[in-house]
Amino acid sequence: MLYQDNVESEVLVHKPWFVASIFAAVLAGFLMFNLTGTTFGELMRPVIGDPAQSGIYGRFAIAFVIAIIFCLNIVLIGFISLKVQIGVVWAELLVLFLAFFKSFNLSMPFIWENVPYLITQGAVATIYISAVSLIFASILAMIAAIAKLSSNGFAYAIASFYTSFFRGLPLLVQIYLIYLGLPQLGIFIDAVPSGILALSLCTGAYMTEIFRAGIQSIDRGQWEASRSMGFGFGLTMRKIILPQALPVIIPPMGNTFISMLKDSSLVSILGVWELTFLARTLGQPTFQHMEMLITAAIIYWIMSICLELVQSRIERHFARSKVR
Repeated sequence: MLYQDNVESEVLVHKPWFVASIFAAVLAGFLMFNLTGTTFGELMRPVIGDPAQSGIYGRFAIAFVIAIIFCLNIVLIGFISLKVQIGVVWAELLVLFLAFFKSFNLSMPFIWENVPYLITQGAVATIYISAVSLIFASILAMIAAIAKLSSNGFAYAIASFYTSFFRGLPLLVQIYLIYLGLPQLGIFIDAVPSGILALSLCTGAYMTEIFRAGIQSIDRGQWEASRSMGFGFGLTMRKIILPQALPVIIPPMGNTFISMLKDSSLVSILGVWELTFLARTLGQPTFQHMEMLITAAIIYWIMSICLELVQSRIERHFARSKVR
């Protein structure tokens, strides 16, 4: 539902047909997996006996209990307010993920020993590379978007070739072409600038279409009215078009930046000491790769959450004129 409904209606999760459908789907889904050898199977030992010898009865009993718990959970959550529902579901999913990670028998002392270094060196380098790349990508995207909207065939051809080429090649290939290919022409670039250049070119190609769509979402009449008043191209874009296009541009642009944050891990192939490279390097001597990779994944997730919050605040700022 896009907007909150002011008409009171029965809660969907309290309808018997919906609960029965969910129960059947969950039961059928978990019957496909043999969970008798898991921790949950051990908890069901008083009911199914020896999990290893329980056979189909054990699988059915475990799936049945999980389906009951799942349905009871969604029914009870339906009685609380929306914000509390979101908090409860987040907490439950977080507990499930922590239980999943706990099954790996991770070495927590090793993790806590290396977390500060992963943050101060790896995360900072990742944010730096991503932020600088975003600035250059935005500049490239704005220029290319204006070129694709112009009536100049030369500018349109260059912009369309740029977007087609860099959206058509994998980012990893682009990194190799810049870092290993440019020296063939006598142009030598260090690892970090090479990674930033590759990210900027690739992301800028995608953002070009975001800027183009945002600019085209503004009615043509506003452009013509501005030009008829004597406003130049730059003033029209800066004062009339872009302020109205930003509410359309910001959401996909924020998603692109979050994606770039994770794509920056590919720069590790050049030996850049960003988060993924450090996670692999620190876990390699003691073969504790899983500890470092999971820690790096959680740091990436936390950074993404922070960016989502910033994006949400920016969206509200530019959309405040539309709030009623």
